[in-house]
Amino acid sequence: MSEKLQQLLNNEKLEKLKFNNEKLNELLHKKEEEEKHKNIILGIFAVIGVIAAIALISLCVYKYLVPDKYDDMYDDDYDDDFDDDYIEFGDDAKEKKEEE
Repeated sequence: MSEKLQQLLNNEKLEKLKFNNEKLNELLHKKEEEEKHKNIILGIFAVIGVIAAIALISLCVYKYLVPDKYDDMYDDDYDDDFDDDYIEFGDDAKEKKEEE
């Protein structure tokens, strides 16, 4: 009887071990699936980051190489000859009128 009892106990222990082993395998597979999911999301963000970096670099190169249109457009506006339109104020104006 003691042998049968011991066999039953051993069988119960084996079944518990098998059950625990199955649970561990399930947890490991869940973790692997989560890791795959995280890796996919990380890959998507990496691709978006690379595209954004390329766009930023190309914009900087474009801005550097293309001449600024506004520099040429507004240069002539400030080149007026102010000597022609000289207006006298104060005592100097009175003196010039008196001289004439």
